[in-house]
Amino acid sequence: MSLKVRLYDVVFDNPLLPASGPIVGSIHNLLHFNLSKVGGIVTKTISVEGAVVSKPCIAGKDNTIYNTELWSEYPIDKWSEQILPELKKEIRKPLIVSVGYTASDMERVVPKVNEFADFFEVSTHYGMDELGPLVEKICTLTDKPVFVKLSPHIQDYIAFVEKAIEYGAKGIVATNSLGPGMIVDLKSRSVTIGVDGGKSWISGPSIKPIALHRVANIRKAFPNLPIIACGGVEKAEDVLEFVLAGADLVQMLSSSLIKGRDLFDKIVSDLPVVMARYGIASIEELRNTDLDTKPLGRGGYPVVDDNSCTKCRLCVRICPEMALSLDSNIQLDSERCICCGLCQSRCPVGAISGVL
Repeated sequence: MSLKVRLYDVVFDNPLLPASGPIVGSIHNLLHFNLSKVGGIVTKTISVEGAVVSKPCIAGKDNTIYNTELWSEYPIDKWSEQILPELKKEIRKPLIVSVGYTASDMERVVPKVNEFADFFEVSTHYGMDELGPLVEKICTLTDKPVFVKLSPHIQDYIAFVEKAIEYGAKGIVATNSLGPGMIVDLKSRSVTIGVDGGKSWISGPSIKPIALHRVANIRKAFPNLPIIACGGVEKAEDVLEFVLAGADLVQMLSSSLIKGRDLFDKIVSDLPVVMARYGIASIEELRNTDLDTKPLGRGGYPVVDDNSCTKCRLCVRICPEMALSLDSNIQLDSERCICCGLCQSRCPVGAISGVL
């Protein structure tokens, strides 16, 4: 069973990478990931000057991270003269260097870090403005593949990708944080974190459906374009779903802020087990499998396996039409049931079939 991924003759031991953000913004963090099980490393976004970030800047819930972070708080010279040279002495994985944000910034940043990068990831600062000149500039400054990071705020993201490719991009990262949003603290009667009227940016498992949909549609429009997925990963199944949707590599950040950075190694260790469960021989095989976007569920009435059912009554409580009840076993009122599939999708022991 192979987890390896090859992009532009660079081999990643597995598809999982950290995403650009606070967990890859210092040498001790980068060295940690160098020794971890992830397939590659990504830096925090580097610009000319270090960002001035209002603190506090990160808050977490069970499945969501809110943040008001910017790019790296270190200037380019610290990265090019201290952090990246020290990492180069030890590095044993491919390195994606994240850079931003303007064409003039690229002229100063890219030449200083080019020797350390296997790939570049370009943050577009949440818009299409100046996308062409930005991508064109960086592509004149390096012969390394350039991946452009897509913001979920771009409505016509297919046109965004077309424009990025037109000006020289060799791949896409989809997607960046969602927002703006807001997180409120009732005790203090204020926002927990926020800038410019309380806004913050949203990431974590809660945004996975949006990222998954965009990856699938980009893959459909661009069958041969390398794609790095980002947004909502928290377990091995998520990585594999993104690969099936069309991603070559998959980045994760927010779930490690919610559950701890050991989650990276757990996911990589879990991948072979989950792949075996679903009959997946390799990441490459799954990547070359077309995702069927037509639901294949039967759409019939739910069928409950009484031997597996634990009588937890979750299906009874959530049924939109109150079509389920519990006597000695789960009972179905077929005149009320609308065959929606909610009960099957939420059954914690998989005791319901027949709908999805």
